[in-house]
Amino acid sequence: MRNSSIFAMVTSDLALVEAELLSVIQTPVEMLTDISAHLTKAGGKRLRPALYLLCAKQGHISDSNIISVAAAIELIHMATLVHDDVIDSAATRRGIATANAQWGNHASVLSGDFLFAKAFSIVASKGSNEILRILADVISSMCEGEIVQIKESFNPDQQEAAYYDRIAKKTADFIAGSARIGAIMAGMSKQDIQALHDYGYSLGMAFQITDDILDFTSSVEQLGKPAGNDLRQGIITLPIIHALRDPFAGRQLREIIVRKRMDEADIKQGLAIVHNAGSIEYSYKQAARYLQQARNVLPQSLDVAVRSALLEVADFVGKRNY
Repeated sequence: MRNSSIFAMVTSDLALVEAELLSVIQTPVEMLTDISAHLTKAGGKRLRPALYLLCAKQGHISDSNIISVAAAIELIHMATLVHDDVIDSAATRRGIATANAQWGNHASVLSGDFLFAKAFSIVASKGSNEILRILADVISSMCEGEIVQIKESFNPDQQEAAYYDRIAKKTADFIAGSARIGAIMAGMSKQDIQALHDYGYSLGMAFQITDDILDFTSSVEQLGKPAGNDLRQGIITLPIIHALRDPFAGRQLREIIVRKRMDEADIKQGLAIVHNAGSIEYSYKQAARYLQQARNVLPQSLDVAVRSALLEVADFVGKRNY
């Protein structure tokens, strides 16, 4: 199942978002336009604006501002990705060269800042103070999550609860905020706005867990980056935390992690330990738990088509392999 099917209800809206993205990144500074266009055309799941649009559909309103705010949400996501690639010294994303690999770190960081600024300019003119606050809080939370991740890199003593707190900040809060903003734009009740926020939060938790699983199960062709990349960078994810609890293999994995400088043999051994410890299955169970929470909190007031689409998104997150 690909994005085109799960987001069929908002396909035409997403096409308008793409056009808006390419329009707002235009600038007289040619390199800045080129980098921003490269990031835009790299594509991606467009999960956040699509989820926002699905929630906004509940309002049965046709407003160009809805598309503009969707573009702002995606610009923020793009900005965080380009900054992440600089931090991680990543050479590829989704199978193509990263901006930092092609134009260098300095230009890439500034391009990310440019995208942030464009996003907030859009929201200031097309959104509301409440939406501005939500997005500002989301970015603050993501920065906190990234700092914690850097601080705790190569630390094998991390607890599962701390992992959940970190991925909430890094991923779930933004997805929850996207759903919340869509519900606000639809004019839904406070109770239903909170319910869709909670749906987005649980969906986001499951999304990040499955993302972390895919680092151990997917090929370069599927994920656009080599397997074991998190382990290589010392990022302690749920599969690793679970495998570290294994009485024997956990000690071996701990030795690999604290060594920090890992060769390909270390990565291969680490991947095997995680698989043999049942950590992939355990992590999928935790993702499934969050997805069930997401399904359970959907408000009863939703249109049948909107509810069906949001349930389908949850199914996609649980089964995705890219």
